[in-house]
Amino acid sequence: MAAVGSIAELWRYPASSLAGEGREAISVGLESIDGDRLFGLVDASDGEIARPDREAKWHKVPFIRTRLTVDRELEIAIPGGEWLTAPGVESDRAVSAFIGFEASIRPFRQDAAPDYAGPLTAERYRKAPVHLLTTASLARLKALHPDGAADPRRFRPNIVVDMAAVEGSFPETGWIGRKLAIGDLLLTISEPCRRCGFTIIAQDGFDHDPAILRSLVRHNAHNLGVYCSVDRPARVEVGATMRFVD
Repeated sequence: MAAVGSIAELWRYPASSLAGEGREAISVGLESIDGDRLFGLVDASDGEIARPDREAKWHKVPFIRTRLTVDRELEIAIPGGEWLTAPGVESDRAVSAFIGFEASIRPFRQDAAPDYAGPLTAERYRKAPVHLLTTASLARLKALHPDGAADPRRFRPNIVVDMAAVEGSFPETGWIGRKLAIGDLLLTISEPCRRCGFTIIAQDGFDHDPAILRSLVRHNAHNLGVYCSVDRPARVEVGATMRFVD
């Protein structure tokens, strides 16, 4: 079938709730994207994992940048700060000073940080291996809320597909059950992505905006983007075309 669009952005999120890492290519496995959601940030006093969507004390967390080194070590940087290896005393100290209380970065699994000897933390959730979002849906949101920043970083997608706007529509919401091919990668769209309070909080370059979520509640049943299961793993790159295969 003809191409639906092309890949505009690729993202992975080495640490849950912290800023994502834009990539020119990602490796998509059956269960997860390589390097995606390996670590969590917790309140050191009680082990509570960061919940920016629910508690204001975590609202500064998405300003903390993340990246994985070629050796698959996590590095983080607070605004205006240098890159620090995490988990570690120095990185925990920097994060704690930035958010205003004692916090600690911990892996979800030991294999994410083989040399780490401290406590692990439990992953919050993993709805699906891949979260896909189109620029057409972002354009629809912008049309509904012209003063808002319909920035994909609000929604933490793995794959952003560039496609023509569809008037009055969030198109991927109508694709549930369909199969997509991006190069050798084969996906099945499994369900819409129900949005939470994370979408409204400020990040680098845009402000706190409750009208973002209100617009989605009123006009798209609380949803934006879709979750996908993986039928055939593959490496994908920015610029690759996406097409339906059913």
